[in-house]
Amino acid sequence: MGRADGLAIDGGIAGIDLMTTAGRAVADTACRMARHDTPVLVLAGPGNNGGDGFVAARFLRRRGYRVEVLLSGARDKISGDARLALEAMEAGGVRAAVLEEDALATALAEAGLVIDALFGAGLARPLGGAVASAVARINESRVPVLAVDLPSGLNGANGQAMGCAVEATRTITFFRPKPGHVLLPGRELCGSVEVVDIGIAGEVLTQIGVTAWRNGPDLWLPACPAPGLSGHKYTRGHALVVSGPALSTGAARLAAGAALRAGAGLVSVATPPSAALVNAMHLTAVMLTSFKGAAGLAQILEDPRFSAVAIGPGAGIGDATRALVGACLSSGADVVLDADALTSFSSDREALFAQISARGGAEGKRPPATVLTPHDGEFARLFPDLRSGEVPSKLERARRAASRSGAVVVLKGADTVIAAPDGRAAINDNAPPWLATAGSGDVLTGIAAGLLARGMPAFEAAAMAVWVHGAAGQSCGAAMTAEDLEPALRGVLADPALRPAENGSGRAV
Repeated sequence: MGRADGLAIDGGIAGIDLMTTAGRAVADTACRMARHDTPVLVLAGPGNNGGDGFVAARFLRRRGYRVEVLLSGARDKISGDARLALEAMEAGGVRAAVLEEDALATALAEAGLVIDALFGAGLARPLGGAVASAVARINESRVPVLAVDLPSGLNGANGQAMGCAVEATRTITFFRPKPGHVLLPGRELCGSVEVVDIGIAGEVLTQIGVTAWRNGPDLWLPACPAPGLSGHKYTRGHALVVSGPALSTGAARLAAGAALRAGAGLVSVATPPSAALVNAMHLTAVMLTSFKGAAGLAQILEDPRFSAVAIGPGAGIGDATRALVGACLSSGADVVLDADALTSFSSDREALFAQISARGGAEGKRPPATVLTPHDGEFARLFPDLRSGEVPSKLERARRAASRSGAVVVLKGADTVIAAPDGRAAINDNAPPWLATAGSGDVLTGIAAGLLARGMPAFEAAAMAVWVHGAAGQSCGAAMTAEDLEPALRGVLADPALRPAENGSGRAV
C-alpha cells in the first residue's frame, strides 16, 4: 500500500487528500457500526495509520459522536500528513490523550466501538510492551473493533499475527486487499473486510508489478475456452484418470466424474484388471480402459488424443505408484498429481522434480504442464524444509515449492494458494468449512484435469478448479459429501457470470 500511495502522490494527488478520503471512509463505516449515543474510542499510532484515525475522529465529532482518542507513542514523533491530520482534529475539538492502562480501561468501559488505527501494513516487528497489553485488553473487552487497513499486530504479507494481534469485528482497507486479509489466521482476525477506493488509479498495479491475486473468475476466465458451435467432444479434450486396485476405486471415479462435468469432451478411467469389473459396474458416461503396470499405462498414453491425466487418488503408496507416475510424466499429456502420487515420492522427491523438469513439448508446442495438489501433510512430506514452522507465509511456501518442482502447486486448505513456477500466485477464499470431507480433494483433482484437457494453461486451470470447487461446496451446504460436489458443478458452471466474454482483470492482493 505504501508504494501505491507513493505512486499516487507522484501522479499529483496530495498525501493529505488520500488520508482525508481514507479517514472519512473509516468514519462512514464507524457510523454504521456504532449507535449515535455511545462513545467511539480511537486508538492511534504515530504513523499514517494513526493519521487515518485522526481524520475519522474529526469527522465523527462533526457528526455529533462522542469521541475519545488515545495516542500510542510520543506526540513529537508524529510528522508529515499524520501531523496535519492531528492538528486538524484537535482544532475541531478532539484532544488526543496518552494511551495508558488506566485511561484505556476507563474508555473501554464506556465505548460502543473501538477504531484500531495503531499500526497498519507498515508494522515490521511483533507488538510488545504497553501496546501488546493494550491489544490484550481490547480483545478481552469484547467491544466491537473497526480496524484501519489491518488489525494491529497482523502481518499484511503473510496473514500471521506478530506476537499478538487485535481481533477485529470489521476491517476497512484501501485500494486493494492484502494477502493478510485472505490468508489464515489473518482472515479470521480481520472479521469482514471492506475495500474502499480512495482515488488511486488502477494503473498503479501495473507499475507495482503485482504477481499475487485474490482468486476469482476475472483472473482465469479469459483463458477458459468457450465451446464453439462447430466443436464436438474430440475438440474438447480427453482426460484420463488412473484408478487404484479393486478396493480403492472410488476416489478415481469421483475425479473422473468431476473431469467430465468440468467440460472435458471425453473422460476415461485407466484401471488395473483386478479393478475393471468394480469400475465397470459404476461408470456410464465415463469410459474404461485396462492396463497392466507402468508399461501398460505408458502404452495407453502413447495416444496423443489424451490431453490430460490425473493420478494419485486411491492409487496406493510405493514403488508401483512411482512407476505409474513416471509413465504419466513421460507422456505428452498435462498431468495432475495428488494424494498417493505425491506421498510415494516422500523419500525420493528429487527424482520427481527431475522428471517434471525433463518434460518437453513437441516442436512448436508448449511443454506439457504438471500440477501438484497437496494438502498440508502431503506438502510437508514433499517439501520438508518449507513447513509452516520454517516458512510462516503460506503464499511464500507455495511459491518456493512451485519454483523448486517446476510445477504449478495447489497448497490446499481453507486459504488454498495456487502458485506457478514463474512467481504468479492466487489466494482462494471461497471454500466453506464443510468441504473438509473425504473425497473432496479427489473432486478437485478431477476438475483440474478436465480443465487442462480442454486446453487451459496450468496456472489458470488450477485457479479455476479451486474456485469452482469452493463454489460447488457453497451450493451444497452443510452435511454435504464428496458425491454431492460433482452434480453441483453443473449449477456453478452454468452461471452466466462465468461466460468468458464478461470478465476483466484479476484483483490484486
